[in-house]
Amino acid sequence: MTSGGENIDILIEGCKNDDRRAQELLYRKFYRALMSLCLLYTKNETDALEVLNTGFYKVFKSIGKYNAARSSFYTWSRTIIMNSCLDFIKAHAGKVVTGELDAAVNVDIAPGIISKISADEILQLVRQLSPATRVVFNLYVMEGYSHSEIASRLAISEGTSKWHLSEARKKLQTMINEQRRINE
Repeated sequence: MTSGGENIDILIEGCKNDDRRAQELLYRKFYRALMSLCLLYTKNETDALEVLNTGFYKVFKSIGKYNAARSSFYTWSRTIIMNSCLDFIKAHAGKVVTGELDAAVNVDIAPGIISKISADEILQLVRQLSPATRVVFNLYVMEGYSHSEIASRLAISEGTSKWHLSEARKKLQTMINEQRRINE
């Protein structure tokens, strides 16, 4: 067997037959993309890896339900991993702040400041947000969910979702400005 050239359908069939080698190859094939997703929603790489592995366990347990006619394997597995991220956050969040706003406050950050910060530095700043605020920010900004969809997924009100987004923007603006002062 080659390490990366397997046809995805062959790997999926192998996984359906509990072939450990096919599972390993499928895991490796999607590791980078799905680990990046997990890193958006967790505080550190250890937690991200835990979420990824839990998610892949769910992928392998339910792979018999995968239907290639409905979606790509990546899209299907990404949905499962995303749900694992949300489950992890709910389990580890403790008390969730439930402040409310009628409308999220838009905080502007000068484009010149953003261009001087690398994507990794921005990710590190996002990871410093509280879990609930980080999740809402990622779902809204990175995933494109509406406040209504976020509220439904997280069992919070739309106002709470808007509040968390506003908090994320304010805190990120403060952290980015601080980063700029350090780099000057």
